[in-house]
Amino acid sequence: KKKIIITFYFILVSSAFADERMVSGLDVFNNKGQCASCHQLNSAKSEGVIGPNLDLLRPTFGQVIAVVTRGIGVMPAFEGILDLKEIEAVSYFVSESTK
Repeated sequence: KKKIIITFYFILVSSAFADERMVSGLDVFNNKGQCASCHQLNSAKSEGVIGPNLDLLRPTFGQVIAVVTRGIGVMPAFEGILDLKEIEAVSYFVSESTK
């Protein structure tokens, strides 16, 4: 019984954390990061056409972190603009939204 309760607790805690990251990531995507102005992403209801369509690209968490941090092509680096927690949240949001 104890193992089941502990397992259930960890599932709840990780689900709550995941939902928090999704909400925070959506906020960064649409507001502080202004990703929506360039990228299409259905879950964010964004229709940008300058950058790649993220629904089609389906980047991984690590790919999003790398690109958001360092930039690529005409996309600027967001290191120093977004903090690490914001970069991780938006990366989680994009990668989970496009699975």
